[in-house]
Amino acid sequence: MWMNHRLGGLLMDRIICYRNHDLRERDLSKKLSAGLKVGERIMVGFGVGRCFSRFVSWRLLHVTAAQSGSGLRVLLMVMASGVVLLQGMQQLLAQQSVILQGNGRLAVVDRQGFVTWEMPWGPIHDVWVLDSGNMMVQQGASRVVEIERMSQKVVWEYDSATQNGNAGRAVEVHAFQPLADGRVMIAESGPGRLIEVDRQGVIQKEIKLKIDRPHPHTDTRLARKLTDGHYLVAHEGDGFVREYSESGQVVWEYEVPLFGKSPADGHGPEAFGNKAFSAIRLPSGNTLIATGNGHSVIEVTHDGEVVWKLDQRELPGIVLAWVTTLEVLPDGHYLIGNCHAGPGQPQLIEIDPKTKMVIWTFAEFDRFGNDVSNSQVLEQKQPTLR
Repeated sequence: MWMNHRLGGLLMDRIICYRNHDLRERDLSKKLSAGLKVGERIMVGFGVGRCFSRFVSWRLLHVTAAQSGSGLRVLLMVMASGVVLLQGMQQLLAQQSVILQGNGRLAVVDRQGFVTWEMPWGPIHDVWVLDSGNMMVQQGASRVVEIERMSQKVVWEYDSATQNGNAGRAVEVHAFQPLADGRVMIAESGPGRLIEVDRQGVIQKEIKLKIDRPHPHTDTRLARKLTDGHYLVAHEGDGFVREYSESGQVVWEYEVPLFGKSPADGHGPEAFGNKAFSAIRLPSGNTLIATGNGHSVIEVTHDGEVVWKLDQRELPGIVLAWVTTLEVLPDGHYLIGNCHAGPGQPQLIEIDPKTKMVIWTFAEFDRFGNDVSNSQVLEQKQPTLR
């Protein structure tokens, strides 16, 4: 089905509907290549029903001049699943480039959905792209390493399981942060401490953590050093977010509420609890919290009042499962990690918090699986808050 149409103020030269959702991208490119013209913008929908109602998924193809002798090349931008077409049109100019890990690969995905860098890598809970372009990431349960981007070689490492008094102890690292002075802040679950180490591995600072239910796997999830020198720590096992002063005193804490529900085991949408995964201190002084298996994001004041909340099934066609990372983009949008949500659900969701409109999603279950627990948005003109 071919037609001219304008949606969301953006002219599409042609919109094409296919009922065969399993049509491969390479087959689609071959099928359409004979009729493509340079500069055309084509919306391709896969699914059932009318072309202008609801698709299983769709792709925008933007035809550009090729660098090779083939004459044309097709760029495929993968869009969200199960979202109204008009909303999909609003997403066309809002693609993001990200680094993430899933299905045994650490990868950079560009704004068009192409993997531009990757290497084999196991599960992670934290990741940073440094100013040099190198990546800082977990390796195994206890090591933090820096990877040189071009060579893909480890050029620096710190092993919390063996260094600075931890030999023989159960230690896991779920969070770390490269600091402006060259140090690296590391949250050590098991020993129950935050440390700042220099590049020689010498501890320059140590903060003991308050932990009510100690366990090397759940003492902490993400932890961040704030601009005022304080530390904001998500304590997964306790179900608390705690703020520590520079001297290690707990100056604020918040217990993530169950909102009247009963805890339920599991990792997916069927589970429930208050296993906090991450927290961000907003410029307003409020704290934005990813509630983990609470399937929500909440904003709370210093006094503990919930002033904003995103619930599990509040976004059209999207089900939140284990809500992990949070990132506030320069335009104020929130990027939310949605782990263990299963096929057909996005691993990353960008929303406008004022309207709760979905701006962009990353839904790549086939490529990255069900365990994408951390990401970082790249190519931003200004720093993000994470």
